[in-house]
Amino acid sequence: MNQPLQSAMISVFYKDGLEPIVKALHAQGTVLYSTGGTRAFIENLGLPCVAVEDLTAYPSILGGRVKTLHPKVFGGILARRELAEDLAELAQYEIPTFDLVMVDLYPFSETVAGGGSESDIIEKIDIGGVSLIRAAAKNHAHCTIVSDRKQYSRFLELIESQNASLNLAQRKQFAAEAFQTTAAYDSAISQWFAGSSSMALRYGENPHQKGVFEGDLSQIFDKIQGKELSYNNLLDVDAAVNLMQEFSHEAGKTFVIIKHNNACGVATRESELKAWTDALACDPVSAFGGILAVNGHIDAAVAAEINKLFFEVLIAESYSDEARALLAAKESRILLILKSGIELPTQIRRSTLNGYLVQDRDAQSETPADMKPVTEIHPTQEQLEDLEFALKLAKQTKSNTIVLSKNKQLLASGTGQTSRVDALNQAIEKANRFGFDLEGAVMASDAFFPFPDCVEIADKAGITAVVQPGGSIKDQASIDYCNANGMAMVITGIRHFKH
Repeated sequence: MNQPLQSAMISVFYKDGLEPIVKALHAQGTVLYSTGGTRAFIENLGLPCVAVEDLTAYPSILGGRVKTLHPKVFGGILARRELAEDLAELAQYEIPTFDLVMVDLYPFSETVAGGGSESDIIEKIDIGGVSLIRAAAKNHAHCTIVSDRKQYSRFLELIESQNASLNLAQRKQFAAEAFQTTAAYDSAISQWFAGSSSMALRYGENPHQKGVFEGDLSQIFDKIQGKELSYNNLLDVDAAVNLMQEFSHEAGKTFVIIKHNNACGVATRESELKAWTDALACDPVSAFGGILAVNGHIDAAVAAEINKLFFEVLIAESYSDEARALLAAKESRILLILKSGIELPTQIRRSTLNGYLVQDRDAQSETPADMKPVTEIHPTQEQLEDLEFALKLAKQTKSNTIVLSKNKQLLASGTGQTSRVDALNQAIEKANRFGFDLEGAVMASDAFFPFPDCVEIADKAGITAVVQPGGSIKDQASIDYCNANGMAMVITGIRHFKH
């Protein structure tokens, strides 16, 4: 049944988009109640508005901390109109009912992100607004709650098309969104009290988007130089750190170069200088403006070579004084020291549609012991090590992906393609363009090959060993091709999709 909006309590921090709503409500005969700045806004539009102070017979007190916390407000919101007892009490205490509550919340997260003082942040903890939202949402059987300005256009469309009335399903949807609003708000406050912090970014992924980082980067890095990290920098730094976590010190020094969240250069060598030289050789074009990371030390010799390239961020475990002095010549460069023993979140959370997807971090990495040979020819020890190397990269590269490697060096990868055939062709073309000899190289994928087409293409390019994550002995067509053409294939028990 539709509930006419005969009276409305409106008290909002942001006034954007409010004007057409209050005008539409007034045109439908809705009585408007409000406080402070919102009441002044409504009255400046030439519309009548009842002051909450006149209803409660109490002024706004304590610097505005207490305005609506009164039985004459909450009684009118929470009354169960199907109960005679509730209606009798409303009449006894002269409490009007409220069919609509429009309230948003003080900008707590924005104040934190903007570097507000502790006292400013505390003052942006909304009390009355949260209480009004929860009360109206609880009593959605009789009351509509609009708790976010993002809902304004939808709400306006409803009241204009339905003569200022909403049905139960619509009220329940607004109520559900209201509890999501208060839950997120309380979570942000809790995180702030627990010591979590927010950092305002220059902008988001693009200049027209706002961006904020919520977390404490000081637990991961010591920053020794450079401008503030941007939204895109942080995405690439995250990709670099996750990839670096795949490589142990025992295997050697590994240098990675990240561009747009994917590796464009990786090599493991006996020294940082050799690792840098071979990582850069993978794709010196894409490396321009990239994010660099090494699980080792930056000395003067390494710094001198890196200094020849324009880059955004360099991550290392330590720097010599000479290296720091050399790299400091360009003040905007960001130099980070990666702390030892860092702990990354065990779960990954991303917004999807009108909710969130949460999953465990992909923490499993395969070693040669996890690779089961399924062909007559088994990989050599050197090939197994290259397959392990390639599989680490495939795990941290956007699907669909193919990674080609040899001698613990990335030769090329195909990333983010709609088919693995496309990814493989992209990788082969790129490797050839940069002069790599694919004869004797290995190939890794993020998942199994349902058809033999990829191994056929790989064979013609000179690739001699293949790993299929999540494959099985049922993939007989691929196995048969490998057997007939002298290729080695191993399978592992899991796949590594990454979107």
